[in-house]
Amino acid sequence: MPKIADNLTQVRRLIQQSASEAGRNPSDITLLAVSKTKTAADIEEAYQAGQRDFGENYAQEAVAKIAQVNHLDINWHFIGPIQTNKSRLIAENFAWVHTVDRLKVAERLNQQRPDNLPPLQVCIQVNIDADDAKSGCLPTETAVLGEAIRRLPRLHLRGLMTIPKEGSGRKPFDDLAELVHSLRRDGLPMDTLSMGMSGDLADAIAAGSTLVRVGTAIFGSRS
Repeated sequence: MPKIADNLTQVRRLIQQSASEAGRNPSDITLLAVSKTKTAADIEEAYQAGQRDFGENYAQEAVAKIAQVNHLDINWHFIGPIQTNKSRLIAENFAWVHTVDRLKVAERLNQQRPDNLPPLQVCIQVNIDADDAKSGCLPTETAVLGEAIRRLPRLHLRGLMTIPKEGSGRKPFDDLAELVHSLRRDGLPMDTLSMGMSGDLADAIAAGSTLVRVGTAIFGSRS
């Protein structure tokens, strides 16, 4: 089986190719290695291959791994559903949260973010295609939530995130990109579009993604 380092090389090449085809600079796109269910050893192997941004879905599992690799200079992103009883773990251990979809969660993260840490970098999760099986606020709710987050001093609003229905092609990504442009025009400063995973990375980059979340193509199938 190919090593994690080899997989990372292939994913980076795909990002470069997709960016080139879209007329974009590959350096404008961050690769987030999704390490949920993977071991600290897997994370360290990816780190030694130059990977610095890692995404986790489960707070307790993630915090245990963060402690194991705390000697590494890793930028940790929380990308899973946020249970309010786990919000303190997230606020205390992550640099980014991509899945804020309601004000109650934002307020808890703001309250629980330690003063000795920089503000938590936040993306609003948007249910771009109104899929009942997915989390996220509706596009029509995003502006109000964004303005509320903007007023919370321990959070820094960075942009939007979405997970569209499988096989839906490029349209949901184009819709999210248009939404972020609209919010910017209305005065919300955003620089991040967190969209695209192993199977739809090229479509997301073509639509303007600045951060792609890739797990299987780097680490193999989930444990």
